[in-house]
Amino acid sequence: MKTKYKNIKKIGGEVFYSADEVFKKWARSKSFQKAYDDEMAHLKLARQVREMRLASKFTQKILAEKAKMPQSVIARLESGEHFFSLGTLCRVAKVFGKEIQLA
Repeated sequence: MKTKYKNIKKIGGEVFYSADEVFKKWARSKSFQKAYDDEMAHLKLARQVREMRLASKFTQKILAEKAKMPQSVIARLESGEHFFSLGTLCRVAKVFGKEIQLA
């Protein structure tokens, strides 16, 4: 079988491609690139919130109390696995004396 993929493995009649090969193929798609960029921005925000919290020596519970929300919301926000509203993000930013700017 002739293919443009270089890192192919055949196991028991099944064909497997490396993650790099699959990513290269999908990365050319505009819809994939937009989704990827959106997810990276989401993860960056989650990381920034955690870093600011730790730099301020706050626990999740303390940050949640200051932002007037349950600690579980802070945990979900920092995990990067859940989406959060702009309102939630604004309340957290306010605790740190920051403003949200949309480009």
